Amino acid sequence: MKRLCLVLAALAATAAAQNLSLERITSYPFPNELAAAPTGSRLAWAVNQSGVRNIYVAEGPSFTPRKLTNYPDDDGQELTSVSLSKDGKYVVYVRGGDHGGNHDRGATVNPTFSTTPPKLQVWSVGFSAGSEPKLLGEGDDPEISPDGSTVAFLKGGQAFAAAIDGSSKAPRALFTTRGSVSELQWSPTGAALSFTANRGDHSFIGVYREGGPIVWLAPGFHRDRSPRWSPDSTRIAFVRTAGEGGAPAPMLVPKLRPWSIWTASALDGSGAKQIRNSPATPRGSLPGSEGGTNLHWAAQGRIVFLSYEDGWPHLYSIPENGGQATLLTPGPFMAESIRLSPDGRTLLFQGNTGPDKLDADRRHVVRVAVDRPGIEVFTPGEGIEAEPILTGDGTTVAFLSATPSRPAVLAVKPSAGGPVQVTGAGLAAGVPWNQLITPRQVIFQASDGVTVHGQLFEKSGGDSSRKPALLYIHGGPQRQMLLGWSYMDYYANAYAVNQYLASRGFVVLSVNYRLGIGYGYDFHYPPASGAAGASEYLDVKAAGEWLARQPQVDPARIGVFGGSYGGYLTAMALAKDSKLFAAGADVHGVHDWSVGMSQPTDRFERIPDFDQAVATAFKSSPVAWVSGWKSPVLFIHGDDDRNVNFNQSINLIQRLEPAGVPLETMVVVDDTHHFMRHANQLRVDEAIAEFLERKLQPQSAGSR
Repeated sequence: MKRLCLVLAALAATAAAQNLSLERITSYPFPNELAAAPTGSRLAWAVNQSGVRNIYVAEGPSFTPRKLTNYPDDDGQELTSVSLSKDGKYVVYVRGGDHGGNHDRGATVNPTFSTTPPKLQVWSVGFSAGSEPKLLGEGDDPEISPDGSTVAFLKGGQAFAAAIDGSSKAPRALFTTRGSVSELQWSPTGAALSFTANRGDHSFIGVYREGGPIVWLAPGFHRDRSPRWSPDSTRIAFVRTAGEGGAPAPMLVPKLRPWSIWTASALDGSGAKQIRNSPATPRGSLPGSEGGTNLHWAAQGRIVFLSYEDGWPHLYSIPENGGQATLLTPGPFMAESIRLSPDGRTLLFQGNTGPDKLDADRRHVVRVAVDRPGIEVFTPGEGIEAEPILTGDGTTVAFLSATPSRPAVLAVKPSAGGPVQVTGAGLAAGVPWNQLITPRQVIFQASDGVTVHGQLFEKSGGDSSRKPALLYIHGGPQRQMLLGWSYMDYYANAYAVNQYLASRGFVVLSVNYRLGIGYGYDFHYPPASGAAGASEYLDVKAAGEWLARQPQVDPARIGVFGGSYGGYLTAMALAKDSKLFAAGADVHGVHDWSVGMSQPTDRFERIPDFDQAVATAFKSSPVAWVSGWKSPVLFIHGDDDRNVNFNQSINLIQRLEPAGVPLETMVVVDDTHHFMRHANQLRVDEAIAEFLERKLQPQSAGSR
């Protein structure tokens, strides 16, 4: 009888594994845009459930999720800029666009081929059940006034406003100014609106008041941005960097980007002064797009900012009138997704730190006071906690909670301490949690001694024969794959695909190569990387060689795949090391860094190392190594890609075809870099899996 039970259990486990389809494992609900009302305990966020995107809300003390909108289709229209009015009566959001794009982020996306293309629109909806969304107007980047009556937003680079209840017949233009307006922010009193006016080679901070002329704050020959109001609405802090100009700088020498923090009177622009100047070092330069300065005007007369100056992206604060900067978050970890508490006294962020040595490859909620060092890891453990926010009443910290076997859902924890309450797990009930693998951390060294982290996905049990292996390479490159489900939608999908491929018998290694975040400045900004030498490829090759050395891996059946920057490195792997990588799938990768590089034509001066930089960029590209490319490859690209030009794939394909390289292709018409339709993302995932199985384990490809 015992033997029979064991046999039945084994059969049941086999059947369960066979039911782990890509469709099931990618049907999870992905939450993002978590927001809290400035008062009370109300929350709102967006959920993408198999491409059907809707707004959800919750309220204390139970924080039970409730769907607020009823958009029914997988139509590729994302929901962004979710916010609540101060009293929590209204939720405002934007529908449409591709806000993860490098350009045309607000342009319409039409992956359903509708003859009436969708529009980028600002909407509001009442928090109470049964409320119907109201269209406020075409636009983007809404900001709700402190009294909750008005929503300011951007359209065509100018500022407009509409009543939050939808009663306006049409949005009204607030003002018109030269250049493109961005970064709208109401003063705490609601009497004024600050903004940034981009004039091309320079930008200004402006303040608008009803009926009065625009006030410009210390206009100069600079780029000013990130305006932040003082709590009493009398002054504004902002970040200043150099305007465009000066002698052409060498392209192969890292350029310093010094920056400073200024304050000025919000009433008339007077009293402008510099209160902080960055160190004149590479680490002291302005942090990149992955963090920016994260400027906050906090309580207790403190201004908080993010800097890499000690080798890690850490939070600092200075007195509002200038003085010595205080490092708030010392230690070997990063701070990201930073939020200021409603009372301005505390900062919440997600960090890769905690009591466990594996926390370097996780995220936990961390908090710190704005005026003194001393962090508290608020959610220690084996999970992934991200996007923290404090409710308006200060009683509860809300965040997105994931584990190795459960995708991100809403969770809350009393700010005074207590157990974590996972309230959104019911939305992910269809995910086969019990069939998922817990990845394990692996650490190895590249040929030049750089330490590299990765996560290994491997199904336990099975026969003792050697297995095929896959190397997954993330995009970005300023990303970090984790020991659990990612808090970013693109990489949550990648995590699901890695889980699926492992369930199909592959040994899957996800590599965190240099240029990524989470391991300090020297790892994030390595020399001779990207177009300046592709040193990060050393980590990719080391990961492939690590797989080849594992006793359970067949070194003749190692594949590679990735998207975006991961697509670029996939192509580099296949071009430079086809003997190591037997097949690969390259999704919207960069293939020729030299495309678009040009000398300025309107100046006598020329870039001093231009010819060397172009030659280096070309040599750092897959197109330079086509002669060594022997392994079969699958190319996938959406032709409305706003991050990597579609021509990058055309360019490489037209080189490989005459060389006789076996290749297959898939074009996703009218979809973007982020595959806004779930149906398209699923097709891409299935194509990758089918291709890699067919090339690396043909005996099982027909049993999918």
